[in-house]
Amino acid sequence: MITAPSPCINWCDINPDNGFCRGCYRSLPEIANWSELSNSDKLEVLEKLKARKPQAPQ
Repeated sequence: MITAPSPCINWCDINPDNGFCRGCYRSLPEIANWSELSNSDKLEVLEKLKARKPQAPQ
């Protein structure tokens, strides 16, 4: 089984408008609890990030 990688890109800046990190798009609780989450919980967070991350124009 492959462990879900951290989405952290070392650009930690919380957007005050929505509470998500502008670098990885996680919430503060998701960031703080990442190391304690099960692999399946990490995968759930990673799925949520896809919707939070702004899409590049095509």
